[in-house]
Amino acid sequence: MRALLWFLAALLCVALTALVFFPASWLTYKVEMETGGRFTLGDPQGTLWHGSAFIGGAPGKGDPVTPLLPGRFTWKLSPMALFGQVEMEVENPDSLSQPLKIAGSWSQWQVSGASVSLPADRLAGLGAPLNTIQPSGQMQLSWGPLLVVQRGAIPAVTGKTDLELTDMSSRLSNIKPLGAYHVSIQWNGSTAHLELTSTSGPMLLSGHGDLNNGQFHFSGQAQAETGQEQKLANLLNLLGQRQKIGDKDVFALRL
Repeated sequence: MRALLWFLAALLCVALTALVFFPASWLTYKVEMETGGRFTLGDPQGTLWHGSAFIGGAPGKGDPVTPLLPGRFTWKLSPMALFGQVEMEVENPDSLSQPLKIAGSWSQWQVSGASVSLPADRLAGLGAPLNTIQPSGQMQLSWGPLLVVQRGAIPAVTGKTDLELTDMSSRLSNIKPLGAYHVSIQWNGSTAHLELTSTSGPMLLSGHGDLNNGQFHFSGQAQAETGQEQKLANLLNLLGQRQKIGDKDVFALRL
């Protein structure tokens, strides 16, 4: 009996030690699984409870991880997570406007508002078609408080996010910049509504889209400002099918 108690005590010590020093690299698998293989953590260091890594596009076999955002993300996770109470803080002065706080349970989280900035050229690390378009410019994603609920494989999000794209260009066009754009997304659980508008040209984009249970549909149009039609003709032809609206050539965008 005494031997059994010693064995159980030793087993408990091993389990606690494993939990305390659970490696941060475990989160790499978790991030890739939750994002369908689009994102990963590069160079994870530390533990599940206090660690750091950079966020990258999930590489192909044998390819290096390409950082998508400047700087390293540092996190602190409270041990109360073992009892189902999640309290986490994420920092990255090079990308985040302020520390990000996440609180809740393992199935529902409140995410504090913040914004993140990144150069658009890093999107090429996500693969096709962005590695062909090779966008450049500046992007800033901002959001207010968000409620995230895990329901099966697809999380439900409630809240609003805004994406500002400025001085956008592409290697497919010699015109630089192509314009500046604003994307607004209203999240309503398992559905979301997106609005795309142009804030400056010469390439004007507009449209709207809906996300419903993981299925995304977008309808919009692209056109050139008056006097820029010939310079943008090749790029616009790649984006969509030409149609005539009044005296303007408009190119339909469909996803």
